[in-house]
Amino acid sequence: LQTMSGNEDEWLALRPQEPSPSQCCGSGCKPCIYDVYEKELAQWERAKAKQDKSLLTEEKEQSNNSELNPDTFTAFNISSVEQLTEDTYQYKFELPGNSSLRLSLGQHIVLRGEVNGLEVQRAYTPISPRNAEGYFEVLVKCYEAGLMSQYIKTWKKGDTVFWRGPFGGFPYRPNKHGELLMLASGTGLAPMLPILQSITDDEEDETFVTLVGCFRTFETIYLKPLLRDLARYWNIRIFYVLSQETSLEKLPWSYQENTYTGRLNEDLMKTIINSCRRKPFLLICGSPAFSEDMKRYLKAAGIEENSCFVF
Repeated sequence: LQTMSGNEDEWLALRPQEPSPSQCCGSGCKPCIYDVYEKELAQWERAKAKQDKSLLTEEKEQSNNSELNPDTFTAFNISSVEQLTEDTYQYKFELPGNSSLRLSLGQHIVLRGEVNGLEVQRAYTPISPRNAEGYFEVLVKCYEAGLMSQYIKTWKKGDTVFWRGPFGGFPYRPNKHGELLMLASGTGLAPMLPILQSITDDEEDETFVTLVGCFRTFETIYLKPLLRDLARYWNIRIFYVLSQETSLEKLPWSYQENTYTGRLNEDLMKTIINSCRRKPFLLICGSPAFSEDMKRYLKAAGIEENSCFVF
């Protein structure tokens, strides 16, 4: 009898642990961490029924072959850390050889971190071009009280970090839409950049793009040189809406004519939509509150729900 209960304990120790709510990033990933748990639990139950522990080793929890996978976490090394604003950083990760992540446009990947023994997972969208070889880059805003931020703030060059994915994405096809109107708040800029770069890289793609970037101040606009380069293309326009700037006079003159102060409200939204050269299809990315506001303004401007995609 003694051996039986010892055996029971061993099996219980091997039972997969149900994820805590902090481990779900809430981005609707397929598979979600709960789906992965269900799969591992079923595998554990099969192995236990057959009393065969070797059946448990089919799925490793993480892999080191640097091949991104939606089911398991893969280790990637940080090759550089660059601070962009007081709370925003750009991290570059190594990919072996000249491999690329092979993401579809606007897809996100999920990061796993540990803070005070608690596992946390969050979704981020790589900002590097889709065909970038040997590396990928992620834009991260660190929040004072954010659990994941506390973990990310410790990162330095050479550290190993675990990602899984890819998930989601906007099914973009060249020339499918006459004009894309992108509404991005802060790091909501991330999923817009690979789409913009794929349009400017493709000479056959004649989609017009109007990007509206919402930031607090001129200083907090990310990646100004990259955005400046993109705005030189004949079919790309970029506007900025700065909620905490009171006047445009202090801004470089090249920014004055395409920058608004205050918030992106219903009136400004109508002005921007009316300035579009073709009927726009909307892409929205920001906080849940930002997305809700934008959808409300668009409705008021007569844009149907099926002409919108929210990241």
